[in-house]
Amino acid sequence: MNNVVYLLTAEGEENPGSGSFSVLLPKNYDIFWSLLCFIVILWLFWKFVLPRYTKLLEEREDRIEGGMKRAEAQQAEAKAALEKYNAQLADARAEAAEIREQARERGKQIEADAKSQAEEESRRIVANGEKQLEASRAQVVTELRSEMGQNSINLAEKILGSELSDASKKSSTIDDFLSELDSVAPAGK
Repeated sequence: MNNVVYLLTAEGEENPGSGSFSVLLPKNYDIFWSLLCFIVILWLFWKFVLPRYTKLLEEREDRIEGGMKRAEAQQAEAKAALEKYNAQLADARAEAAEIREQARERGKQIEADAKSQAEEESRRIVANGEKQLEASRAQVVTELRSEMGQNSINLAEKILGSELSDASKKSSTIDDFLSELDSVAPAGK
């Protein structure tokens, strides 16, 4: 680099480090035009960009605050809905418990009714059975009397050797035999 400095000084130019020229300070016309461009850009920025930017920031702030308010409102609404749901759930549980209790009571009543109907039906069946048994017994006694009467006549004919042809004799013999049988039967019981 020293060679360049010597060459420049030899040709009659000024030494770069000497005189009014400074590496750190530009020329006055450069400062003027740079300052003018800076002021124009600053004015344009201040006039057009900054208002839009502040408007955009305000809109964002409003959206954020509005979103927070809506979120708080929705949270309060959700909390109210949850409380309402819990209240309805409690009511439904209470109603279900009441319905179960009513069903139990109704079941007990139906069971009691069924038992009383079954007992009544049982009594009716037993009474009908006793009536049928009594009727059958009366029929059997009647049949036995007639058979025993016929058997007694046959036996009497064999013993006497003659036929008892007279109906009145047969009837009186049968009646005598049965009356004797009736008087013997209660004693045997």
